[in-house]
Amino acid sequence: MRVFGSSIETRAARGELAAMASICGLILVVAAAADRAIAAPCNFAPQGEGRVAAVIDARTLRLQDGREVRLAGIEPAVTGKADGAAALSAIVAGRDVTLSGDDDTPDRYGRQPAFVYLASSETPVQSELLAKGEALVSGSVTDKACAQALVAAEGAAREAKQGVWADPAAIKNTESSGDILAKIGQFMVVEGKVLSVRQAGATTYLNFGRNWTRDFAVTIPKRMVGTFEAVGIGLKSLENRRIRVRGFIEARGGPRIEALRVGQIELLGGN
Repeated sequence: MRVFGSSIETRAARGELAAMASICGLILVVAAAADRAIAAPCNFAPQGEGRVAAVIDARTLRLQDGREVRLAGIEPAVTGKADGAAALSAIVAGRDVTLSGDDDTPDRYGRQPAFVYLASSETPVQSELLAKGEALVSGSVTDKACAQALVAAEGAAREAKQGVWADPAAIKNTESSGDILAKIGQFMVVEGKVLSVRQAGATTYLNFGRNWTRDFAVTIPKRMVGTFEAVGIGLKSLENRRIRVRGFIEARGGPRIEALRVGQIELLGGN
């Protein structure tokens, strides 16, 4: 009887071990899923899925159901190519994609802003374009982890001189205001040393030259000052600091970039 009982006990013990193994396996699956979620910092709320029917331009695509999707968080890199859509097309043409974002409100042209993922991929198409030097970080993403991931992808391409970064003039020097002024209406990345910070009315000016009406400057509206201060950037503290700024070039006497988002300004090492 003891042998029979031992057999029963052994089978019961094995059953308990099997159940424990099953539970452990489930825990590992859940943990792996959590790790994937953490590894995809730009994976916001789902916005649907579809197959890419056409690439319209360097950061816009059309799905088979007719939706037009604008890739969020990036701007096209100005490379001098006739068709800036080629890089995007090489990645997504005819592929199944999923969309995510923190806001699916269409822009004024009816395009849905989103982060785009190839099926089964955890890396957004935006990061792939940035890593190839075929796009620039727009500075518009407010989620810190996502913004950092995009900046890191762009930085890696810049370090490796990929795509647009193969051209030494890809980053404009604030001392060459004429060169910047020639890019009116284009999205550019500009670097230089802030010589002075002045407020005039409801606008703060980061001046990079001594001729305020002719040299390059960054303008920051009063409503944005508190936002910069909230992330530890006191505008007056930028005097004599080297910064990298990105945005669309405007002409207001001299060339200007208006900073409406914290992500447009990056502090650089050294003075």
